[in-house]
Amino acid sequence: MVFKRLRQALGVGGPAVETVLVSPDCRPGGHLEGHIQVVAGDQSVDLTSVALGLVTWVEVESGDSAYDTTQEFGHQQVAGTFRLDPGQRYDVPFRVEVPWEMPLTELFGQRLSGVTVGLRAELKVARAVDQADLVPVAVHPLPAQERLLAALLRLGFRCARAGVERGHLYGVHQTLPFYQQIEFLPSPRYARVIKQLEVIFVTDPDRMRVVLELDRRAARFTGRDVFARFTVDHATVDQTDWPAQLTTWLPHPTPTPFRPQAG
Repeated sequence: MVFKRLRQALGVGGPAVETVLVSPDCRPGGHLEGHIQVVAGDQSVDLTSVALGLVTWVEVESGDSAYDTTQEFGHQQVAGTFRLDPGQRYDVPFRVEVPWEMPLTELFGQRLSGVTVGLRAELKVARAVDQADLVPVAVHPLPAQERLLAALLRLGFRCARAGVERGHLYGVHQTLPFYQQIEFLPSPRYARVIKQLEVIFVTDPDRMRVVLELDRRAARFTGRDVFARFTVDHATVDQTDWPAQLTTWLPHPTPTPFRPQAG
């Protein structure tokens, strides 16, 4: 699939840039491949470098308020100095490694509301820098992530939205300056004890660390978050009954009222 952004960069008659992806689909720990096509305008130009960066929107908490901003990560140079004559085209191939902690954008064929991730090309000419628009990518969950999320759906939880928050989780090693939260609304049997459940993954090549954050309805838990933390090895994820395991960490659900059968 091809995503395009053609624009006049660095002034009238400057070079135009087009980013072409082999496929926009990827998974954490995978890669994205393609090429950047740079076409000179009506004058010669000496480019200092061509670079690519992954970008996502993050929420930043500041005191009693919060705001959204872009966060670049995985920045890498894909070409050094070269000269373009008027109208000349230059193709720059690239292979971008996708971090293991990459935010997910897709879940079981549906787009996760609230998350945007993409690639952004950057051209440098002398001291001038120009960035193209964001080229969106689709990040699908790893098998271990799918197993746990599917278990929540089997328990009746409903995915509401997701977001990316700048910061670090206490006691969890991260390589990126942010983490993703996937929010679920409870099933009817949990609705009286849970207002919301947030799932956080911090993944590396061998395992994923999972944080479950509960917003409980009980008065004595008002204003407090309840956490469950555990680690899952990618190689052994299929050896666990995840719906059963999750019920041991979740609060006891509201019992179903007994209704005697007529007759």
